[in-house]
Amino acid sequence: MDAGTDELRDAHNVLAEFYAEHLSGVLEKSPVERAVLDLFCELTLAADLGGEVADVGCGTGRLLPYLAGRGVRPRGVDLAPGMVEVARRDHPGFPYEVADLRALPFADASLAGVVCWYSLIFLPPEARPVAFAELARVVRPGGYLATAFKDGDGEHRRGGRTVGVEFDAYWIGSREVAGHLVAAGFTVVFQGGRPREEGESTPQGYLIVRRDA
Repeated sequence: MDAGTDELRDAHNVLAEFYAEHLSGVLEKSPVERAVLDLFCELTLAADLGGEVADVGCGTGRLLPYLAGRGVRPRGVDLAPGMVEVARRDHPGFPYEVADLRALPFADASLAGVVCWYSLIFLPPEARPVAFAELARVVRPGGYLATAFKDGDGEHRRGGRTVGVEFDAYWIGSREVAGHLVAAGFTVVFQGGRPREEGESTPQGYLIVRRDA
């Protein structure tokens, strides 16, 4: 692992309990995010590819019960063992694994879909081609990927300082995110966003893409 990835993992080990407390109930208050996830689940089930999906960068596992309630079969993957430990405690009954986005623990074309909910914002520029290619590798042709991200200017930022840790983050713009996904072998089927709300630094972006045959 490179130094930046080590730092990101260690910071999110520290942040696991903080995220569990502060992100609890956020999805229930976010109709736009629920609508995007609902559309992803509906499209994935309609593709009839088995329904198994991975939440890559699952953090505390907060999305898995929601996804399961929409009919898909979710599993979680996160870089930070501390996050996976909290996910197993707070949202048991789902399979979780510790892994890097650039080396996912899944066979080629083994998943009906992937969710990357604010997990792509930690990718430095040099890691993006490998990471997006890895996401394409594990999704079956006709399967779907949904992502949420901070729709910004792409500039490097240092996150976590207000809570006593530091890590690299990038508010990648929607055009760039879509471009990486298309280059990796996906087709955009939905693109949306919402204005920033109080306490947010940027608008939020959402994409759903389909894996090409």
